[in-house]
Amino acid sequence: MANLLLLTAAGLLWTARAQPAPSVQAGIAAAIKNAANATGPLDYTAFVNPFIGTDNFGDVCPGASIPFGMVKFSTDLTGYAPAGYVTDPTQSIRGISPLHDSGTGSSLGTYGNFEIMPLLCPKGFDTCTTRLVTRERKRKNNTDVASPGYFAQTMNNNIKMEATATRRAGLERFTFPKGSGKPYFVLDLTNDLPNSFAGGTMDIDPDMGRITIGGLWGSSFGPGSFNYQAFACYDILDGGAQQLSEYGLWSGNPYGMDTKNLGATHLNLTFNLIGDHYEYGALFSYDGEPEEIIIRVGVSFVSADQACSNAESEVGGSTFEDIEAQAKALWNEKLSKIEIDVPNTPANVTELLYSSLYRASLTPNNATDETQGVFAGTSSFYFDSLYCSWDTFRTFYPLMSLHSPVEFAQIVDNYIDGWRKNGWMPECRANNLPGWTQGGSSGDVIVGHFATHYHNEAAALGIDLEELYSAAWTDGMVNPPEWDIQGRQSNVYNQYGFVPFAVLDPSSTGRQTREGSRTIEYAFEDFAIRQIAQLLGKTDDEALFANRSLNYRNVWDPTVVSDGFKGRDFTRKFNFTNPTHCSPVDNVTTECSLQGDNTNGFYESSSWEYSWFAPHDTAHLIELMGGNATFISRLDHFFKAGYFNVGNEPSFQVYPIGYHYANRPAQSVDRVRQVVFENFDITPAGLPGNDDQAAMASLLSFHLLGLYPVPSTTQYLVLSPFTPQYTIHNSYLDVSTTVTTVGFNSKSVQKTIPAGVAAYVANVTVNGVASGRCHFDFFDVFRVGGNVTIELTADKDEANDCLGNVPESLSTGGFSAAR
Repeated sequence: MANLLLLTAAGLLWTARAQPAPSVQAGIAAAIKNAANATGPLDYTAFVNPFIGTDNFGDVCPGASIPFGMVKFSTDLTGYAPAGYVTDPTQSIRGISPLHDSGTGSSLGTYGNFEIMPLLCPKGFDTCTTRLVTRERKRKNNTDVASPGYFAQTMNNNIKMEATATRRAGLERFTFPKGSGKPYFVLDLTNDLPNSFAGGTMDIDPDMGRITIGGLWGSSFGPGSFNYQAFACYDILDGGAQQLSEYGLWSGNPYGMDTKNLGATHLNLTFNLIGDHYEYGALFSYDGEPEEIIIRVGVSFVSADQACSNAESEVGGSTFEDIEAQAKALWNEKLSKIEIDVPNTPANVTELLYSSLYRASLTPNNATDETQGVFAGTSSFYFDSLYCSWDTFRTFYPLMSLHSPVEFAQIVDNYIDGWRKNGWMPECRANNLPGWTQGGSSGDVIVGHFATHYHNEAAALGIDLEELYSAAWTDGMVNPPEWDIQGRQSNVYNQYGFVPFAVLDPSSTGRQTREGSRTIEYAFEDFAIRQIAQLLGKTDDEALFANRSLNYRNVWDPTVVSDGFKGRDFTRKFNFTNPTHCSPVDNVTTECSLQGDNTNGFYESSSWEYSWFAPHDTAHLIELMGGNATFISRLDHFFKAGYFNVGNEPSFQVYPIGYHYANRPAQSVDRVRQVVFENFDITPAGLPGNDDQAAMASLLSFHLLGLYPVPSTTQYLVLSPFTPQYTIHNSYLDVSTTVTTVGFNSKSVQKTIPAGVAAYVANVTVNGVASGRCHFDFFDVFRVGGNVTIELTADKDEANDCLGNVPESLSTGGFSAAR
């Protein structure tokens, strides 16, 4: 229990020196404690800490939102703050804005459009600090508060800002200190987080009490030549309860220009061709020195009129408390899909799990009916901020498949519609624009996972499986003109069986890097297409893509030796790649991402890390490495040498669950405990880096539940849960599955399992029938519901055997028939 106490203590120590308010953690601890005496339904939102991941480059947005909401109201701070908010108390507040992403890695930031900032201007309108650098203000320490659907922050001038949200709108509430004078507000047109404004308009209607904004901005993770449009509608009179005093426009630049125009109502700005950064916006104040101001905000990606309509239809005349209660109810409905035995689960596990489940429903952003460009007017669902399919196919969508098939189907419809409109499925759409491709066409794995799980329900969920297959087939077979933003470099890959470096493909273009990792990713994407072909009885295609899924072998070089281990991935027709380059311990300055001079041949990973990636054919990978004993020794070394990177998605499938494939499941249990408690906790710095659109959140959720998914298959690896019991509800299928951990001992829930403490899987039964010790199938468990029993033992040696039933691999006859 020492480790659990250390986690709690770390949280208390953190709040003593920075953000958030100590009341946040205190409230969560009290809610968990009181759950033991609850007589009605639990309030699962009370267990969520939205501030986990707001430090240590976690890039999490703690702002007010609903599940998959298009808006996330949060303050924007200076410094490195891709999601707007950071805990660092040395940074200053720029304003509060409605558009943010969460858990994405764009270093320049994402969105942050339409910042509004409350001001005190005791000397009047012309003296207000409207420019960004002059209005920035430090927060009042330890006053940041957030819960699902609510966000608050107090500045060091004691002005409190609060927000709550609907899908496309929300309310902002500002409380001014008593006797502080007339409240002023600056509303910004031109400043967004990545400083990407490319022209727009602003109009003030003082009689109606409405300010409308529209403009063009640039992508946070994609070609700079693309722009998206966004609009906002600020209703500033609170239905007539507030009265304007002054209003007008302001402008400034970094060289001393700071001008106000009292009574002006219209701005019309084009893109600044010479490159200057001028700042523009509105400035207004209220009569009567009110202490509280309510502002209704609507946003849209279609028009200013639609932004206003969104605010009118979703908020209307509702109070702040009404909207907050509605948001909380939506979150409780989502979070209660997984119910754990709270009273008998370690408190930090409860907080970690529900905070992770919360983040796993923050994004992607549901922008249905808010489409633009080629998607304008589409009849399909539309989700934005697909950051990135390469990050999310491994654990994010498999977690969704267990409890939320309706939303999963909507997102799959969105992927298919990308193929309909653009010719290929999206890979990393950001800000309604194409983002950069990282591994290939990872959307194939996402739609493949849906098809394997819900092919029986697909039509009722609005998915045409033949269309789904055509979209995936196109990714695998048809070269796009620009494979940096969609599809694959399929021509040369299909010709050679790997992605070579120095081969001219006259039909397309793309950055010639990452040949090794793209080959390996393409191969697994081919396996996903094979899975869909098998479902649909397309036997020729099934064979074609099954054969191509083995192309990962074509970048295996048995002559390379690293740290005494033979065989390593390399890039054909390319210079030698040092297997340790781009690992966490790489002390050589090497490019590892999308840079043109990335000569390592791998994306954000070392060759050591990528050499393990063959989730569909690990049995043959073990043969290549020299057998089970060498595979296990190599896994141990991978971790001890520091090559494992828990914050990087290719490591998910490698470690700590890789021991299952070598018939040593008890070692996976040990390693999961170690990885969780060395890398995750309940503090703002409690993530191992970027949440990657909840990839980390969903990975941690699976670890805590004692499961791990094999993407695009219905197979789930079985480990040791961190809770004595949990139930997964699938309301669409009208089934519930309860997993009971027999022999659960909370002393096992720490970094190192003490000797003699039950923690290892001895037996698994599904609805009274003995099941495999190491894995089971979705159709046998979560598709039909019922009861799963995981019996634990303290005898690690006895439990360290799958009893002949290791997870499936293609080369040993696995995945032979669709369920």
